[in-house]
Parts: sequence; structure tokens; C-alpha cells
Amino acid sequence: MLFTESPATPAPLRAAIRAAYRRDEAEAVAASLDSAAMVPDRLDRIAERARALVSTVRQGRVGKGGIDAFLHQYELSSAEGVVLMCLAEALLRIPDAETVDRLIRDKIGAADWEKHVGRSPSLFVNASTWALMLTGRLVKLDPDGEAGGLVRRLIARSGEPVIRQAVTAGMRIMGRQFVMGRTIDEALERARPAEAAGYRHSYDMLGEAARTAADAERYRESYRHAIDRIGTAAAGRAIEDVPSISVKLSALHPRYEAAQQARVTAELLPRVKALAAAARDRGIGFTVDAEEADRLDLSLDLIEALSGDPDLAGWNGFGLAVQAYQTRALAVLDFLADMARRHGRRLMVRLVKGAYWDTEVKRAQERGLDRYPVFTRKA
Repeated sequence: MLFTESPATPAPLRAAIRAAYRRDEAEAVAASLDSAAMVPDRLDRIAERARALVSTVRQGRVGKGGIDAFLHQYELSSAEGVVLMCLAEALLRIPDAETVDRLIRDKIGAADWEKHVGRSPSLFVNASTWALMLTGRLVKLDPDGEAGGLVRRLIARSGEPVIRQAVTAGMRIMGRQFVMGRTIDEALERARPAEAAGYRHSYDMLGEAARTAADAERYRESYRHAIDRIGTAAAGRAIEDVPSISVKLSALHPRYEAAQQARVTAELLPRVKALAAAARDRGIGFTVDAEEADRLDLSLDLIEALSGDPDLAGWNGFGLAVQAYQTRALAVLDFLADMARRHGRRLMVRLVKGAYWDTEVKRAQERGLDRYPVFTRKA
């Protein structure tokens, strides 16, 4: 993996990060457990506080629409949970009824909804499950059979619009739990009550990595606009008390990869610095988002350069997301702690527990590797 190490960067810390890449999982787990060892009294206090926090959150969710019960029943590790997440994210962006019908037919018909019937204590969840199960049966009718074809034609005339509206409405309820708004202004408005209650948000733009220079420029402009709008909403409050912006480096350059390191450094670093300076001037935090495992070295090079840039010195709004489920997460945190000390700054660090987990596992399998860069057991 290519990387440029500045003279101030302690080589052993970066070497430790690279050594932990696709580390033996049993060794990584043992090392993590050793570093987290605590005396029984402290563990008891932690458990007691955790129970109180969970209980308070659950009580506060009573009567809020049942979405938590819904997500508890349909875990993201299940086929049905994956189907629901696909629909929740996709239906928000599909403009025409025909495509919605095709998506529902494709996704809902393949899942085993029947096994969830009556399994939840929530009436909301059980009613939704019955609707999904019936929809699944309807869209799986054999189109080649005479009776099946007749019923299917009836559904096409009268049933599918009803199904479409019901499923779309349900998916929008779920989608709003993960997508705050279609625009930054809509998101800021929706978040206002939660922020008044003490919650903090870091806003990001939905989308994939840039494929062309035009894509990268469009994302850059979106980030710049969002920084201005978030800065206006911040209204001069302390940086710890206001929302922030999350920036995906691969959205700002179409060739964000190790093989293009020289080009990325020359072209991307100035763009990210300009956005970070804009966030500093507007008094909000600026978080570099996580990327896939094979881009970590490149990301750390850019983060190191930004953190040590004298033009950004004295600003404590700079931060990053760390993939906590990677086997090298602890080594990354050691490096970041050292970097913060060397540059005399505080870092805003967000731990991410699953953004690319399935992708990392699949890529390692496709390449025939004997180990993974992530823990295979999420617990």
C-alpha cells in the first residue's frame, strides 16, 4: 500500500496500523479484551449506568410510531431486514409508480415474512408483517397458471396501486429514521426539536463516490452550500453544541485510490482544506468520513496533512470517523492520539461500527484472501 510519511509522523505507529491489516481475528479479539480489562466494581457500575440509559431511551420511545419495535423485529442481519432497508432508501428516490411496483415485486416477493407473524409484542409490527406477507404472496403468484394469471391481472388493475401506496407509506416512515431530509434546509428543520433536546447531528450527502470530475465538483458545491446553511443554523454557539458536516473524500475526487496518490494529494488536498476552512469560518465541525479498508492509508495521509496545516491551527472542529470494527482500529486510535498531541489540537472522533462491513467481507472473499480486515462477528 503506497503512502507518504512526513518526517513528523512516527513510523512505528503507521507500521502498527499496516501490521494489523487483515490481522488474525482471534489475536485481535484477545488484544482488544486485554486493553479493555477492568476491575469487577467498575464493570458493575458501567452495567448499572447502561441499564438506566437504555431504560430511559425505551420509555421515551413509547408512542413514537413503533419504528424501534419494527427494527428490532426485522434485524439488519436478516433477509427481511435487508429488504426493508433497500426499500426504505430506494423508494425515497424513485419518481414513477411503474418503477416502484417493479421494485416492490422484486424485493418483497422474495422474503419470508410469514415467520415474523405474531412474533413481536408491538401491534404496529404485527399489522405491518401481515401486510408485507400478503403483499409477498400476491406478487409471487405464478403468472403462467390460468387462475394465477387472472388474479394477477386483477391485482394489476386494482390491487398493486393499493399495495404500492401502503408499502411506500410504510417505507417512508422507515426512511425518515435514516434520511433527515431531501435538502439541507429540510434536514435542519426536522432536526430542530431533537437538537433542542440535546441531540447533535453531523450532516452528509446521500450518494456514491464520484465517478467523474463533474460528479466531484457537484459534491464539492453541495458540501459548500451545506456548510453555509449549517453555519447559519449554528448562530455562533460553541462548536461542541452545534451540528457539523461530514465529508466523504471519495466524493470529491474520481480517482481516490492508492495508485493515484500523487494526483490525489495535489488535487484533492486543496479542495478539502478549502471546505475545512469554510467550516472553521462558519463555526461548525468538519468530519472526514470513513472509507473502505484499502483506502485507509491514503485517508490518514490527507488527515495528517490537514491536521498539521498551520492555516487550520488552533481550530478544534476538525475530526474524522474511525471504522471501529476493523482489526486495526486500536492502532488507528493510537496514531490519532499521537497526532493530536503533536499538532496541539483536539480531534472530534466518531466511531462507526458497520458502514462497509458486508463490502469488506465480500471483497476479501472475491480476492481469495485468507483473512478479513474486519471482525467477522459484529458483537
